[in-house]
Amino acid sequence: MATQIDKEACREAYNDVRDDNTETNWVVFTYEGSNIVPGGQGVDYEEFKKMCTDDARLFGFLRITTGDAMSKRAKFTLITWIGENVNGLQRAKVSTDKTLVKEIVQTYAKEFLISDSKELEEDYIRDELKKAGGANYDAQAE
Repeated sequence: MATQIDKEACREAYNDVRDDNTETNWVVFTYEGSNIVPGGQGVDYEEFKKMCTDDARLFGFLRITTGDAMSKRAKFTLITWIGENVNGLQRAKVSTDKTLVKEIVQTYAKEFLISDSKELEEDYIRDELKKAGGANYDAQAE
């Protein structure tokens, strides 16, 4: 059966993360049978990491504040998580299903495909987003 996405619910959750007037920093899009739906959202990055279990496959859209002493800004990332215990067929479907998610999640600085929890460390994600963010004035003396 072809995977479907709940466009309205997913778009609402995506916009909530992008909205500067909310505290929501992440949303996870998960599978309910053959449907992709919002599977949770929150403020704390550690809560997001807990969703990334060995038997899960999901898409995370996150807001991470980056920058330097001169400028702080929100950067967004799309993380595709495939746990180590996900079977081969489900792994393969994730790549084609990601196109459905990208119909909703269209604005982000960097995309990650992660299956090792070590790569989910917040500092690693933040550093990668910082590299993608352009000018960095941290090295200059104040």
